[in-house]
Amino acid sequence: MISRHYGARPGLDIHMNSADAKRVLETALICAQQPLPLRDLRVLFDGALGADTIKQMLLELQLDWSGRGVELVCVASGWRFQSRPDMRLYLDRLHPEKPPRYSRATLETLAIIAYRQPVTRGDIEDIRGVTVNSLIVKQLEDRGWVEVIGHRESIGRPALLATTRHFLDDLGLASLDQLPLLDSPAQQVRALEALSANGTGSDELSAPATGGAAPPAPSGASTLQADEAGPDADLFFLTGTIS
Repeated sequence: MISRHYGARPGLDIHMNSADAKRVLETALICAQQPLPLRDLRVLFDGALGADTIKQMLLELQLDWSGRGVELVCVASGWRFQSRPDMRLYLDRLHPEKPPRYSRATLETLAIIAYRQPVTRGDIEDIRGVTVNSLIVKQLEDRGWVEVIGHRESIGRPALLATTRHFLDDLGLASLDQLPLLDSPAQQVRALEALSANGTGSDELSAPATGGAAPPAPSGASTLQADEAGPDADLFFLTGTIS
């Protein structure tokens, strides 16, 4: 535990000690609508505290909150409070709305992008063996999980697709390195399903008044046909952990 008084700086109380600073961090994170990166947390103290000092305090806050129904975690976009996975059963009772439903084709496309990025639509079609409906890509882009990061220098300069920080945040991951190492597309789809079922992305302590329920799927989702999903057109659910 750091227990010193920090030197006087504009915007920082000369008498602030580590306990006071941790309380400021805690309050900001609870009230934040989005994960907060270290650079934003430093702004709370007008830069008087270094990134290493703040990170140490965040680790201490994690311990302070251990054993409670919520936890402090670091995801791709920064730090946030969220409910623990074992609380989902109870929280879902407050908002029993069904989460949006995604076709096998959509999940397979997402898995290919997540595990093989950056990829083009042509790459996805080569792997899946069927044409990718443009509405599938649009659905993932509208959801904030996929974005165009550039173009391949080949005929037609096709767009290169990759996942976003928001995608990692929703799965409760800090980086792509935390995705399970799997080679089979079917295994990758199942891995995303398992992550979404166990993650806590939509249950941040700062969830909106609607309860953090997953929003409706984009309008194009309902127009996806089963024959676009290949021979196995089962419908899968990404549970309400993704928002």
